[in-house]
Amino acid sequence: MGDTIRWGIVGAGMMAIEHIANLKLTPGSSIVALVDPVATSIERAQAAIGADVTVYADPAALAASGTVDAVLIASPNFTHHEVLGPLLDARLNILCEKPLATTLDDARDIAARVAGYDKVFWTGMEYRYMPPAAEFIAQVHRGRVGHLKMLSIREHRFPFLVKVGDWNRFNRNTGGTMVEKCCHFFDLMRVIVESEPVRVFCSGAAGVNHRDETYGGEVPDIIDNSFTTVDFANGVRAMLDLSMFADGAENQEEIVAVGDAARLDCLIPAGEIVYSPRVGFMNPKRVERSHVAVDPAALSAGQHHGATFYQHQAFAAAVRGDGPVAVTADDGLRAVAMGLAAEISAREHRVVEMGELGL
Repeated sequence: MGDTIRWGIVGAGMMAIEHIANLKLTPGSSIVALVDPVATSIERAQAAIGADVTVYADPAALAASGTVDAVLIASPNFTHHEVLGPLLDARLNILCEKPLATTLDDARDIAARVAGYDKVFWTGMEYRYMPPAAEFIAQVHRGRVGHLKMLSIREHRFPFLVKVGDWNRFNRNTGGTMVEKCCHFFDLMRVIVESEPVRVFCSGAAGVNHRDETYGGEVPDIIDNSFTTVDFANGVRAMLDLSMFADGAENQEEIVAVGDAARLDCLIPAGEIVYSPRVGFMNPKRVERSHVAVDPAALSAGQHHGATFYQHQAFAAAVRGDGPVAVTADDGLRAVAMGLAAEISAREHRVVEMGELGL
């Protein structure tokens, strides 16, 4: 590989367009190849790239071409396991969008294949790279709240968007909302808490969205609202509050850490960090607010508060040997497992021990 990382993209849909915009902002990155069976998706991606690039029939053809150094996997969730096979065999650097896979067996197989991999394999968990979230994580780890005891994450947002073939309307294709959407937040929990989950309880339902839609006579079965609690091995408890029909909320994400010394809030897209130390009963509050700036170009290049841009900088550094692989296949596996545990819990109305899943 020379100074330029030559990129191929597998899956040219909506998320690929965001990655294209951010790769165009990333020095030393060149998009040279696309794989997608849908002609209109290829056309949109070519337009976003601003040039006609080589289109390959399938991932195996791309892998055999010898024309790329790195591959972005942005194809539908249920295709990841199959798509990755020839690309791993070709020993390419890989950025695989979340979730790693839709089943535990597939996620385990990918993680096992990547063990000892001599190239970069990175699971795309953009939310770690939102600058306010990254600063929040750093402050928690520095002990600003004291000893962390409680963590809560709220995402109140818009419904799932329309995808090609409407694949994201059914659990069999996505792994379920708690995998498809919430793997981001389960990953954040593990990063912030610095421990592994031992049990999960989720109460969730398909209550509002997609109720009037049918596909081949089937009504979508994806959860659109839930509360999930997670007990971690180190005694910290975490909670996720998800609503997919709260698009009018001022902040889409709110993350709150409470320790024995203080509370710390992260608000996105406001970009605020709010520090609230304990003051005792009836004493004046001593709340401190700060704003975390984000590169305006990064903000305008996607829907994840600049996170995709900063993730690409970290990935490129890892490919060049100038930084670590920060989000591994094992991280991807564990986020999928937590999501699947939540799906089982919501469906069966019970607590799920992570040991049931072999983790």
